[in-house]
Amino acid sequence: MLETALVAARDRKRLAEIVSVVTRYGMDDLLIRLGLAGLLPSGRRSGGSEARPAPERLRLALEALGPTFVKLGQILSTRADLLGPEWTLELEKLQSHVAPSPWETIRAQVEEDLGGPPEDAFARFDTTPIAAGSVAQVHRARLKSGEEVVVKIRRAGLRPQIEADVRLLSHAASLVEHEWPAAVRYRPREILEQLGAAMTDELDLAREGRNSQTIAANLADMPDIRIPRVYPQWTCERLLVQEFMDGRTPTDRQLLLDAGLDCPLLARRGAAAFLHMALIDGFFHADPHPGNLRALPGNAIAFLDFGQVGHLSRRRRGQFLALIGAIVKSDAESLGFVMLEWSGAADIDLPRLEGDCGRFLARHGKDNLRLGETMMEFMALARRNQLAMPAELALLFKALMTADGVMRNLDPDFDVVRVAAPLVAREMQDRFQPKALLDQGRGAALDLLGLASEVPSLMRLLAPRLREGRLTADIEVKGLERIGGDVRWAASRIAVTLVVAAFALGLAPRLLDFGPAISVFRSRPSSGC
Repeated sequence: MLETALVAARDRKRLAEIVSVVTRYGMDDLLIRLGLAGLLPSGRRSGGSEARPAPERLRLALEALGPTFVKLGQILSTRADLLGPEWTLELEKLQSHVAPSPWETIRAQVEEDLGGPPEDAFARFDTTPIAAGSVAQVHRARLKSGEEVVVKIRRAGLRPQIEADVRLLSHAASLVEHEWPAAVRYRPREILEQLGAAMTDELDLAREGRNSQTIAANLADMPDIRIPRVYPQWTCERLLVQEFMDGRTPTDRQLLLDAGLDCPLLARRGAAAFLHMALIDGFFHADPHPGNLRALPGNAIAFLDFGQVGHLSRRRRGQFLALIGAIVKSDAESLGFVMLEWSGAADIDLPRLEGDCGRFLARHGKDNLRLGETMMEFMALARRNQLAMPAELALLFKALMTADGVMRNLDPDFDVVRVAAPLVAREMQDRFQPKALLDQGRGAALDLLGLASEVPSLMRLLAPRLREGRLTADIEVKGLERIGGDVRWAASRIAVTLVVAAFALGLAPRLLDFGPAISVFRSRPSSGC
């Protein structure tokens, strides 16, 4: 526990605050199970909050602990593959809204960032904020050139506390993996890495401005989608100046209709923009709730607040498309393959997974694809089978569910498949163009070249065994005894991969000449399963 002692010594003040809040909300057992009972005050037990349900106590504790823990709770609220609905629904209630800092306490910081008093940069600056969160608050202003803007100001003194929080939580993740080895499959360290990256991004308002500019460039060919303009000359790490979007939030459908707006058209345009961000660009708005959207005259849609964005690699986008394809085709086997590839788990009850996938697809398909409900139940399916999803895909699923709820509020008959179809067709066309295939081939050739460079030394090591015909390849597939002879899920793929690799390296004829016995799968006595 030396590392624990060192971490506690470095951040002892913040750790004491955390312990105080944990005990106040009756979460003592959390510290005890992590082996940190010594941090509890002598003779101190829970502070009488046990009458509240545990999920509610956790939410209240996270809110009391400030922005890092609020963000952690918001991340966990996206993980329906890890937590039951009683937890995720409660964590969705997390509020980062707090009382704003008085103007007198932040004026000096604003003047430092602007290089002078606000009166020099703005024709008007409202010192009363229009919104306030745990990280920043927002003020209205008007530039001297006449444009209406919003000024987002980061609260003072946040960085040291947030950095201490991330250090302590990262160490807690290590303790969780040490104390409960079974928890490794749920990737606690990955969740904390996501938290650290999210907090780093949220503290840097200039990065938020760059995110906004990137997405504006990506959606430049969609004239009905508006992204607020950033004014970089007044933007820095602690200050962001953006165009003010004077529109209506898409919450009250009747008010939008009364204003002459076409709600189904708004839904299609908003969904098309979000799916373009996720499936084509791989860089998307990760929190498209109604407060971050505006319906504008002419049935345009504005996306606001790019402090939280998601990134999807080309490979992850391909996996997501494979998932949607499996759902639309009602292909239980393909759906199971996608889930196994995402999780990387080896000790899964495959017959149970395939059965669960079949039942899931019986309820959801092309003709009954309500995206929000489908994604939520899919994550519950992963949780039942102890399959943790990659963090970036969990974030995408949560964003999709949020966006789907907004679009269905605008249009109860909203059909996501119809909106997604042309985007998917475009992505597939791009992926299978000759140039794309050639690039993939070059990548594979470079991989093979790297392997080939190791062949001479490998052959020197193997030569004596090759001469004597004693070379064996003994590969053990864990859990094989639990699935009996049904190895189509993984075993056939390993065998095919070995054969393809052998021929690609020119080793297959040599191995056949020397006649080694290659035992790809070693079976064990049946356990009766």
